Amino acid sequence: MPDRAVTALFERYADAQAAVERLEALGIPHADIAIVASHSPDAPDVSAPGTAPVAGEAEANAAGTGNAGTAGTGATVGSLLGGGAGLLAGLGMLAVPGVGPVVAAGWLVSALTGAGIGAAAGGLVGGLTGAGMNETEAAAYAEGVRRGGTLVTVRSEAGRADQVIAALKEAGSIDLDERAENWRAEGWTGGTAGDEAEKAPHQVFGGNRS
Repeated sequence: MPDRAVTALFERYADAQAAVERLEALGIPHADIAIVASHSPDAPDVSAPGTAPVAGEAEANAAGTGNAGTAGTGATVGSLLGGGAGLLAGLGMLAVPGVGPVVAAGWLVSALTGAGIGAAAGGLVGGLTGAGMNETEAAAYAEGVRRGGTLVTVRSEAGRADQVIAALKEAGSIDLDERAENWRAEGWTGGTAGDEAEKAPHQVFGGNRS
């Protein structure tokens, strides 16, 4: 049974997509992989075939991102968790407090949506801390997504963690420590991927701690 989460941030959605495909090729069950991407030009069009309709629509409308033409069609958590065709086939749109509209699929979705009640009340930081990450590390990852990045997190058995980390690095994951330092130099006052993160019970992956 997976006993830790390995998490990485990607500059481009295409790199995160490649990471997911590498992980699935390694035999990592897509039920143990999650992807959360900023709803940016680099992210997939959630109206395309193989993607789920909007979830958390009330929150999207409140943020000015809703589509009146999709009223009442909210995606179920089950559709966003991915089906038999692979993780990326289950992508759908969510409105996440503090982050905005994202496209997401995988096990983390249930934490973002309040286990299917329609509202993403917990937010990305809440979802990541609920998965075992400390709050400062989670805040740094959430900020990365808010700024247009894509997060991939994998529930992994300890014996496969190195293999998972290697796949994420090969796909082009960024150094979260360095990026967070740049954000702080610009005035960001949120979480930090510093020494405190070493105490977290999950496998931290974002740069130097591999």
